[in-house]
Order: sequence, then C-alpha cells, then structure tokens
Amino acid sequence: MSELLSLDIAAVAAGGDGVARHEGLVVFVPRTAPGDRVRARVQTKGRFARGTLVAIESAGPSRVTPACPHYLRDRCGGCQLQHLSLDAQRDAKASIVRDSFARIGKREVPLPQVHGAGDGWRYRRKLTVALRHSAEGWVAGLHRAGRPDEIFALDDCLIADVRVVAGVHSVMRQGAHLLPRAADLRMSVRCHGDDLLLVVTGGRDWPAARAFAATVTAATAVWWVNEDGKRRLLLDRRGTREAGASFVQVNADVAAQLGAHVEALVRAHAPRSVIDGYAGTGDVAAALAVDGIAVTAIELDAEASAVSAARLREPSRAVTARVEDVLASLLPADVVLLNPPRAGVDAAATAALAAAVPVPRAIIYVSCDPATLARDVARLPGYRVASLTCFDMFPQTAHVETVCELVPEVG
Repeated sequence: MSELLSLDIAAVAAGGDGVARHEGLVVFVPRTAPGDRVRARVQTKGRFARGTLVAIESAGPSRVTPACPHYLRDRCGGCQLQHLSLDAQRDAKASIVRDSFARIGKREVPLPQVHGAGDGWRYRRKLTVALRHSAEGWVAGLHRAGRPDEIFALDDCLIADVRVVAGVHSVMRQGAHLLPRAADLRMSVRCHGDDLLLVVTGGRDWPAARAFAATVTAATAVWWVNEDGKRRLLLDRRGTREAGASFVQVNADVAAQLGAHVEALVRAHAPRSVIDGYAGTGDVAAALAVDGIAVTAIELDAEASAVSAARLREPSRAVTARVEDVLASLLPADVVLLNPPRAGVDAAATAALAAAVPVPRAIIYVSCDPATLARDVARLPGYRVASLTCFDMFPQTAHVETVCELVPEVG
C-alpha cells in the first residue's frame, strides 16, 4: 500500500537518501536534497518508510543539476549525490559520521572537517562494469539505482579518469568475443601511472583466457578471478614486481592527503613499535619504517604481503594473516593502525586491543564506513576519540573516508 505525499527534506542519511518526517514516521527518499519540498510515493515498512520521488515542488538551496546524463536518464546507481553541490555533499558526509557515532557508538563527537581535492570529477582511477551477453552481443554497463539486476550500456562516467573509460571501450572492442559465456561477469579497469590494469571476475571455465589477454593490447596486465574466487595472472607486461590491480588507489590526490594525515598522527605519538593492520602493499608501513620505527605489517592477501615484505627491513616485517587471528600474539605495540574493509574490524581484534597490556598509546582507525567505525569504537570503551577527520575520497557518492584517533582514557 502506498500513498502520495508532500514532504520536506531535512537531511541526508547514510547511503545518500534524503530524510523527511511524516506523522512521526521517518521517510527516506533517494535523490532529494535538504530544503527540498517534494512530492513522493511512499510505502511504509515498519518504523520507517521509503519514498519514490515524483516531483520537486520547490528546490532546496543546495540542489544542482546533475552533470552526468546517465544519472537522470538511466538512474545510474554509481553516484547518489550528483544533485547536491560539492560543499553540500561534504556537509552531509560530516553529519553522517557524527550521527553514526551518536546513534551506533553512543558517543558525542564534534562535527568533523571533510577534506577534498579538485572539483569532484574525473578522479576515479578504477571503474568496474557489469558484462551481459545477449543476441546483439556483449554490453558493458553499470547498475541502475535500486535495481541491481538491471544494467544500462555505459557511454561515459564523469567521475572516472578518461583513460579508464577509454580502456573499457577499447577492451570491449578488442576482446569481447573471447569472454567466458557466464551469467554474471564483472570487469575492473584501473590506471596506475601509464599502465592499464584489467581484472575479469566470474565464470568457471575460460578456455580463451590467454587469447583474450593477448588480444586486449590496451591492458598492461590482466587477471582473472573465477567464480570460486581464485585469482590468476594471465599476462603482465609491466616488467616490475607489483601487486594486483585491487591495491591501486582510486583517488590519488585525496589518498595522498589521507596518507600524510595518518603518518603524522602516528608519528605524533613517538612510537618505537607500530602494528599496521590491513596493510595492503605496505605504503604506510614503509614510510614509517624509514624513521627507525619497527613496523609489523599484517595483510591477508599473499601477493600484497609479499610486496610489503620486500619494502621492509628488519626489525620491521610483514605477516601474511588475518588481523583477528594474529593481533593478540603481536601485541603490545606503541601504536596500532587499522584500515579494514567496509565490514570493519572483527570482534576478536577489538577484544585483543581492549585486553592489551600495556595499552597502545594510540589506535589510528581508517574507515570507509561510518557505521562499522562507530560500532568498533563502541567495543573499545577504554579509549576516547582524540580526533576525527574525514576525506572526500569519492565525490558525487555517499561514501566517505574517516580517520579516527583513539587514545586511552585517563584514570
């Protein structure tokens, strides 16, 4: 049962939906902006409701015309906030982080600053497209918002580097006929310097895998991840030992800002020993180790951990393992750095930190999800939030990177 309502949008929720209230009910309406008065078709689901935007009766002050034709015409699900000015997007992200701490972490924190770079366009050095085969041939496209089973053919992506978009089209022209005939395929294209790195994911059998890799001359290195998750390097023309495409930073400029901030926070505590959890290829670990700090870099991915190990010298070292499996045995450390995936830190890891003797001088937590960050901080009641800083790594989307500095409570 749905009804047509006029709603006043007050804020932006995690995920990017506008938030309104109607007769005590919270209503989430995608692609609306604070200050908008909208007409929406609303369906109630328990204690909240979801609305579909029908018309904008009056626009809020932060609403802008989306620049990308796919955003409106095809309802692209890759971006959620193109209808907001860049300043308004960053204001919304700061509020989302603070609200997550209050609601999930049960901690009051000040509104964090959000740092960014550039104008919010053409920053992505990675693009992942869905591949579908039909009677007309292969289509490389993106998913429609709210309809994960539907894709539309990609012309351009205005948040992606032009070289990445050109790479997608070039690979499809050169090698689409050699792709595995699987129901669900994905292809990720990344720029790393002058290199174009390609990962094809899906399919159980791919007899033409080597022929595909040799045919797509636009790509410098090609990997295949089959439907069981096993990764295989098909071709590498780079000539140097590097990790796979999954460890290339998406937004280089903002990643550099974030990395410098994290290193400064760690050094401010004058550590002699640091544990770097979820260390990737060891960028931060290597930067800290040159200052004479003994760094233990933990990374599950064997390929990335091998790169990290090659960059470190004793007493620093790389450990290939899950953080939650080895953290307790590697403590104590003066500073612990955590940079987990979206799912956050396993409860076993936060339990090890809570029980550590002596306690670390600081825990520096880099998060790509405010909700799991707030949850994990709540698991560390012996620590207080000393600083909270956000980085707008993904403009036009609802994603935000947050660096949380935790120090032991006094007394």
